[in-house]
Amino acid sequence: MIDIKFLREHPDLVKENIKKKFQEHKLCLVDEIILLDETNRATKLKGDELRANRNRLSANIGALMREGKKDEAEEIKKEVSRINEELVDNEKQEADFASQIQEKMMKIPNMIHESVPIGEDDSKNVEVQKYGEPVVPDYEIPYHTDIMEKLSGIDLDAARRVAGNGFYYLTR
Repeated sequence: MIDIKFLREHPDLVKENIKKKFQEHKLCLVDEIILLDETNRATKLKGDELRANRNRLSANIGALMREGKKDEAEEIKKEVSRINEELVDNEKQEADFASQIQEKMMKIPNMIHESVPIGEDDSKNVEVQKYGEPVVPDYEIPYHTDIMEKLSGIDLDAARRVAGNGFYYLTR
C-alpha cells in the first residue's frame, strides 16, 4: 500500500501510475483520499485542542477546590463534562475517517518501477535473459495427486463424500 504522505505530496505521480496500470476508474480515489485526509487531520487537531482545553480546566478545578471555591469548580466540571462528550464524538469521527481512508488506500495500486515496461497484459512483457533451453522429458509427467495416491498420502474418496470432487485429504 502506498504511504499516505507520499500520496499527499505527489498526487500527480500516483495518478500517472494508475493510468500506466490501465485502471482509470481509480483516479477519483486519489482526490477522495486527499479530501478525507485533510478532514481527518482537521478532526485530529480539534481533538488535540479539546484535550488540551480539558487538561487546563482540570488543573483549574484542583486549584479552585484548594481555595475553597466549590461553586466555581462545579461550573468548570460541567464544562469539562461537555468537552468529554465532544471528545467522544470527535474520536468516533476520527475512527470513521481513518477506516474510510484505509479502505480507499487499499484500492490504489502500488507504484511501478521505472524499469517495468508498460503494457495491458503479459504479451507486452520483455524477455530480459534466458538460461538454457527448456527440457521436455520422453515420458509423461504424472499429476501430483496420482503420485500421492500411489504413496497412500491422500484420501480422495473421503474428501469427495464431504466436500465434492476436486478436494482431497492429506494422510500420514
